[in-house]
Amino acid sequence: MGATGAITDVAGIRIGHVQKSDGGWLSGVTVILPPPGTVGSVDVRGGGPATHETDSLDPTTLSQTVDAVVLTGGSAFGLAAAGGAMRWCEENGRGFPVPGGLVPIVPAAAIFDLGRGGDFSARPGEAMGYAATAAAAAQPEGHDVERGNVGAGTGAAIGRGAYKGGVGTASITLDNGVVVAALAVVNALGLPFDTSPLRVEPAADGPNVPVTAPKEPPPLNTTLVVVATDAVLDKADCKRTASAAHAGLARALAPSHTLADGDTVFALATGAVALDRSTPTARQVSLITLQSAAADVVRLAILDGISRAEAVTTAAGTLGAYGR
Repeated sequence: MGATGAITDVAGIRIGHVQKSDGGWLSGVTVILPPPGTVGSVDVRGGGPATHETDSLDPTTLSQTVDAVVLTGGSAFGLAAAGGAMRWCEENGRGFPVPGGLVPIVPAAAIFDLGRGGDFSARPGEAMGYAATAAAAAQPEGHDVERGNVGAGTGAAIGRGAYKGGVGTASITLDNGVVVAALAVVNALGLPFDTSPLRVEPAADGPNVPVTAPKEPPPLNTTLVVVATDAVLDKADCKRTASAAHAGLARALAPSHTLADGDTVFALATGAVALDRSTPTARQVSLITLQSAAADVVRLAILDGISRAEAVTTAAGTLGAYGR
């Protein structure tokens, strides 16, 4: 584990949270602000994603770097928060150069928390996105990250809405000194894997069946993850890292990647530490080791987010803190 056990163990990464939990609100925004020149990609696996600018992270597209990543509440409405992060980046000289100025590359993804505070129209917008980006920029290097019901995790819930989810983070330092870390916003249909009432167990005879079959339409859910490393990776490497990291999500939550989840993993590489690419075999081993660690750290970040959540009262009733 790194110095703080957080995504900010990757040098240059800063996190900003802004949230509101009164006056009908129970939502917020979390911004991951990487150092300039950070390369990134994404893998969207959920059946109900709410995302913005993820196409630009495909390895075959023109832009190579990511200026910020926005995680937000408010479902598709909350994606407007990305506009605030873009405005902050433009004002501070971050973006893809085009004739006459800069266009910041700011992908975003949202969880569904609409109405949990009582007011369906209370959701993040541009102002909250700008404030969260400014809050990230104001943080010192290597700062600890606030976890639980903050930022995009303010209105998060798990277990078909029965328990609180939230923001969690974790980090791992590999033997070669490379740091691999993750931040997760856990708003899942499922529960931690070994306790889920929806898990499938072998039947004595006949097909396997869920221990408890769902009787009502599931709520809309999403787990959002940002994996960060200080390794030198290109966009294709980041894409494969994001794909591999989804295994950690599946290890942590059952079920995952359902039709009602918008599960999305971003991968960022700051490029401070070179991997061993001296031979084809060395390159394979380096990448496989890093990507395996990405899956491990995502699982840890998700469980951290669940364990840090506090019980809150919403318009629909009280959401308990899971496992307490």
